[in-house]
Amino acid sequence: MNRDSPGPAATAPTARLLVVDDEVLQMKALCETLRDRGYETVGVVAGDAALAALNEGRFDLLLTDLTMPAMDGISLLKAALAKDADLVGIVMTGQGTIETAVEAMKVGAFDYILKPFKVSAILPVLSRALAIRQLRLENAALQRNLMERTAALEAANEDLDLFAGKIAHDLAAPARHVKSFAQLLSEDCGPELSPTGQRYVRSITDAGERMGRLIKDLLTFSRLSRGDLCRQTVALRALADSVWEELKQQREALESDERLRRIVWKISDLPTVRGDESMLRQVFLNLLSNAVKFSRGRTPAEIEVGCRGPEAGDVVLYVRDNGAGFNRRQTENLFGMFQRMHSAEQFEGNGIGLAHVRRILQRHGGRIWAESEVGQGATFYFTLPA
Repeated sequence: MNRDSPGPAATAPTARLLVVDDEVLQMKALCETLRDRGYETVGVVAGDAALAALNEGRFDLLLTDLTMPAMDGISLLKAALAKDADLVGIVMTGQGTIETAVEAMKVGAFDYILKPFKVSAILPVLSRALAIRQLRLENAALQRNLMERTAALEAANEDLDLFAGKIAHDLAAPARHVKSFAQLLSEDCGPELSPTGQRYVRSITDAGERMGRLIKDLLTFSRLSRGDLCRQTVALRALADSVWEELKQQREALESDERLRRIVWKISDLPTVRGDESMLRQVFLNLLSNAVKFSRGRTPAEIEVGCRGPEAGDVVLYVRDNGAGFNRRQTENLFGMFQRMHSAEQFEGNGIGLAHVRRILQRHGGRIWAESEVGQGATFYFTLPA
């Protein structure tokens, strides 16, 4: 080894280096030179001694000769990395064994140094190797921190869902009692009440019904967050047709103008996917119910279900209507809990349905977004893995 003038000591933080070379003089000279540059070095002349040193203490970098009699550098490197995956390995080799050095890099060496070498050639390689090691360690720490935070967030969300479910369950019985007793009061004492009293009873009954629907939706949302998906083959065209037939029957049972309203129904061929059929049915039920509700006042109302794609391995479906629409600047809040784009006087609802849809699609590995203009209808796009 040609030794340059000592020069100033390295200003970088001290790193522990394990130097392995069966030529004793070469090993000692290299250890002393690197020690002068600010590194802490331990030198050995054989692979088994290097592995013993690794058992006794932690090192940042392994600098090993490639050709040694008992255990070559490649075998040593494999065994060393098995003990400490964070260790960075550099092999030293002669000109005639560059191909072997490349093989060493394939099994985990960071770089190789040709013999004979100068210290000025070694130091940059060591510096790069230790910098890469530090980046690896920091990245691993970030990954661990991210996993811990994710686990904590998932646990918090699970606790919140359980809490919401428990609260909703406990409120269900009192809400039923309020509604039932208000109805009994109206039936038994209605004629004896003043117009104001009758209005109060109707308000209590209506409030009980709204509370019951809200509690039911909260329980549904809580259940969507827990339990396993029952994945099976789902024909989306048949599912959408079935949901639409159910909505038609519900409208026909109404005693209002809604029963007579004309709706033009369009549906394209839809693909078959793997998913939880009951949950995907809820997706279509919520989106189509919204399309029917928000297209009031249109003559005729037009509701369309179709498919676009696939895109990036996903099936892209949509539900479109020519209804009231909403301001596009509100779309980022559209799928949150209790988010409403219209007042309760305009359209009934509690702002949970689209949150249901998003949660279901997220659990299936999909997503949902919307495009709309006020008075120009709305289109809801959602994806499912193809």
